[in-house]
Amino acid sequence: MVAYAIIDLDVHDKSGFEEYQKSVPTFIAKHGGQYVVRGGEFEVLEGNWKPHRLVLLRFPDRASIRSFLADPEFEALTKLRRKTTNSTIVA
Repeated sequence: MVAYAIIDLDVHDKSGFEEYQKSVPTFIAKHGGQYVVRGGEFEVLEGNWKPHRLVLLRFPDRASIRSFLADPEFEALTKLRRKTTNSTIVA
């Protein structure tokens, strides 16, 4: 069953984050993922959520999301994302 990863990124080091942005698409594709939404304007229609930069990814299933995030080759980029952003990821 198709699964989605919703990512809210509060980028606090834009120049450092650029390396992550450049490299992450390869790993998303490696695990069968595709961008649905990547940044852009959004409008909160109800509730108190105040997202920063939204990314919506579609994967074949939740196991693919987990394998993407746990990929040993992706570990350095995970550390870079954590260093340059405050992020929340929901499947």
